[in-house]
Amino acid sequence: MQPFKKLTSCVIPLLHNNVDTDQIIPASYLKGIDKTGLAEGLFYKWRYLPDGSPDPDFPLNQVCFKGCQVLLAGDNFGNGSSREHAPWSLTGWGIRAVISTSFADIFRNNALKNSLLPLVVDEQTHDKLVQMASGASPTEVTIDLATQQLQLPDGSSVSFPIDPFSKLCLLEGVDQLGYLLKWTDRIAAFEQQHRLA
Repeated sequence: MQPFKKLTSCVIPLLHNNVDTDQIIPASYLKGIDKTGLAEGLFYKWRYLPDGSPDPDFPLNQVCFKGCQVLLAGDNFGNGSSREHAPWSLTGWGIRAVISTSFADIFRNNALKNSLLPLVVDEQTHDKLVQMASGASPTEVTIDLATQQLQLPDGSSVSFPIDPFSKLCLLEGVDQLGYLLKWTDRIAAFEQQHRLA
């Protein structure tokens, strides 16, 4: 996993409330346990027209958002089923953080385990970002995970919450298993000492 430390990126506005995991990645992409190809299915029903061609009005299809790594979402992002493919498809496309006023618990936990930062802001900050992102040019933000600060284009910054263990894992670029494996020697020594006791 790629460590998440400090990220500066323009935001991709996807300002729908209650975006569920089926809208993030359709069930037809859940057949495998491999992350390969999931980016293709990200927001599939919205990204493509009935004839299969990309919808030019959908943000992810617009040239100005190519390479952007932060998604600005509406309230209650990621509700619905517990499919881990949802954060996989987002990170596969290149998204490293999603900003919202709230996230569904299961999606938030799955995101944190897959190097995707679900960043919660208050409604006032969210409204400010929405107004900025509605302008003619893309809106750039900086996310500093170490200090838990989100810097807005006007120079102001706000703090955001994250539990200490998830923060540590993101900073180091490891998942929960990866964190435990760092302590293999100590675990083995403890088990050896425990057997002798």
